[in-house]
Amino acid sequence: MVDELQLLVDGTSTVARLMVVAAKTAPKARGIDNLVVKVLERPEELELLARKMEELAQNFGEFFLRDAQNVRASNAVVLIGCKAVSMGLKKPERWLLDADTVCSLVNLGIALGSSVKVASTLNVDNRIMFSVGVAAQELGMVDCDYAFGIPLSTKAKSPYFDRVWPPKK
Repeated sequence: MVDELQLLVDGTSTVARLMVVAAKTAPKARGIDNLVVKVLERPEELELLARKMEELAQNFGEFFLRDAQNVRASNAVVLIGCKAVSMGLKKPERWLLDADTVCSLVNLGIALGSSVKVASTLNVDNRIMFSVGVAAQELGMVDCDYAFGIPLSTKAKSPYFDRVWPPKK
């Protein structure tokens, strides 16, 4: 007999892998795959990530502390990033960013949306977090120019909503 906790851990792991599939198969500008994906599941990986987020809070803001607690309350984290690559596009004069960077980031946004759709459809709580991506990049967990993290939870209540910050004393 498999106990409830193991079933939830295994289910989260399966969903994380399906999220990777959704990200990699999402539509991409000019069909160029500039995405980088990784799944963190081991408690020591999640703790390392949370500690780095706490460290980075001094530079980026206190919300990194709140998000670090969310990572600790998660079963897994899906990392999705992109490399800014040349797609042979010309920059419209009024754009602030070059068209290659814009299209690279659009690929990332579509992949993030496709991934969280999978998690939501399968009833796994999730939230896209900039803070997680920054910490993962700083730790060398993902090799890309831009990154986001998606913590996943299969607890009775989502740790990603109704968040009060700073904590009440």
